[in-house]
Amino acid sequence: MTTAKTQTPPAPVAKKTPANSNKKLDFKANDHVVYPTHGVGKITKVEEQEVAGIKMELFVITFDKDKMTLRVPVAKAKSVGMRKLSSPDVVANALNTLKGRARVKRTMWSRRAQEYEAKINSGDLVSIAEVVRDLHRAGGQPEQSYSERQLYEAALARMAREVAAVEKTDEPTAVKRVEGMLLKKAA
Repeated sequence: MTTAKTQTPPAPVAKKTPANSNKKLDFKANDHVVYPTHGVGKITKVEEQEVAGIKMELFVITFDKDKMTLRVPVAKAKSVGMRKLSSPDVVANALNTLKGRARVKRTMWSRRAQEYEAKINSGDLVSIAEVVRDLHRAGGQPEQSYSERQLYEAALARMAREVAAVEKTDEPTAVKRVEGMLLKKAA
């Protein structure tokens, strides 16, 4: 009976190893990825570095728009929310979200601003589209405050970058497309 117990633990260990190796294969050099708090970036390479005496494999991600390079441990990529670009279906869903009616809660601006910031940093394209929709101002509406405008522009830029990457266009074209969907709502 003791031999049966000692043979049982190695089987789960063998199953865990392929799962870890699959995580490494999710992303590779030259892939475009979405890092929740920074948006769309490109993996330039996977490198090995020694940090505090521990060898680590790292994804090196560049964000051209922000002129920033980020190194993410391969083992932590999933847990920090790094993901591949959205599928064309998700992009279509996000663009359709823009046509909807703005849902502005009647709470204090500081609370709403925190919620909008959390949605933008979630990395979820549909949530970002909701922020763009809710903060968009059409011609006849009152002016936005400075902080509203900042959040709107951040959400619009984040959404446009991902739409541009998925549809293989440039960012200004994607911004026009997003704003065009917002105008369809107003019409």
